[in-house]
Amino acid sequence: MTTVAPRSTPLGLFGIGEMLDDDERDIQATVREFAREQLLPNIGEYFESATLPRDIAREFGRLGVLGMHLDGYGCAGTNAVSYGLACLELEAADSGFRSFVSVQGSLSMFSIHRYGSEEQKNEWLPRLAAGEAIGCFGLTEPDFGSNPAGMRTRARRDGTDWILTGTKMWITNGGLADIATVWAQTDEGIRGFLVPRGTPGFQTRDISRKLSLRASITSELVLDEVRLPASAALPLANSLSAPLSCLNEARFGIVFGALGAARDSLDTAIEYARTREVFDRSLASYQITQAKLADMALELGKGMLLALRLGRLKDAGQLRPEQISLGKLNNVREALGIARECRTILGASGVTLEYSPLRHANNLESVLTYEGTSEMHQLSIGKALTGIGAFR
Repeated sequence: MTTVAPRSTPLGLFGIGEMLDDDERDIQATVREFAREQLLPNIGEYFESATLPRDIAREFGRLGVLGMHLDGYGCAGTNAVSYGLACLELEAADSGFRSFVSVQGSLSMFSIHRYGSEEQKNEWLPRLAAGEAIGCFGLTEPDFGSNPAGMRTRARRDGTDWILTGTKMWITNGGLADIATVWAQTDEGIRGFLVPRGTPGFQTRDISRKLSLRASITSELVLDEVRLPASAALPLANSLSAPLSCLNEARFGIVFGALGAARDSLDTAIEYARTREVFDRSLASYQITQAKLADMALELGKGMLLALRLGRLKDAGQLRPEQISLGKLNNVREALGIARECRTILGASGVTLEYSPLRHANNLESVLTYEGTSEMHQLSIGKALTGIGAFR
């Protein structure tokens, strides 16, 4: 006779909840409830139609997750772990939602918060935190993704003004953005500039026919002799280290976020397996199914332990770039494997939008590539281990 034991959640097996403080648990629960009530009912429509409504920015602003890990200027000033847990819950709904929040807070807002003037901070950060304005981050170019130092976008001085010319590609939120942080080569090194929508010569073109991150707006930015005043330059950003530091902020959110997609995929597969009958028995009662579930729960829990460790290091001011690479490389790779394996448990039903794993897997194909491909993170870790850079 089959014995039915008390059930445990995948992360419950690791006692993850006991590793969080009360504030962290409350923030995670609040974002999870928001995602369940406000995001999940619409994700099928957004994904199928490849849209993301602009008004969602204000909803995220009211929730308090835009730039939540930054201090002042209308930002919540939470710790890094709380921000990570919010990313996890948003990505459990869809990677597009986490991408929006990540780009807004950890790229657009962080670039202004860390490298901007007081005037730039006061003008933009409160509006971005409230979702009254949307930001994007223009670094990647059509021919320069993993090698941003080779960018062709250039800014030249003309009197006290700057003239920007170039093209940026694969820019999340680009078609929605009111303000773009654009990085360009100058005679003084790589500089960052704030380019408002509506500036003459500045256009955006949304990328269509995507198979991944469909509930996210991805765009090309075109700058044709865009004239900006001297006040548009980020005064503290004068080398490639500036945009790379912004990317590290965003990658940290991915370390947690990808686990949200994995957790939702696994929860979906467990529930399906418990209720689906095969040869007059529940699918969950077969040994091969339980072996799959056990292996996936193990990788999910290990990834969560890694994410929490990195979060504690970040809160202590001790997190290094190669450690962020560890987290992104492992957690995105394992999350993608979990989503794919969960689809096999769902069988043919798994190829429809009624179930989340294949949607998550499609999204994670993009997450695996953006903000540092797996190969680049392997090389970052390799350099830390050997002291030898092998990027060229």
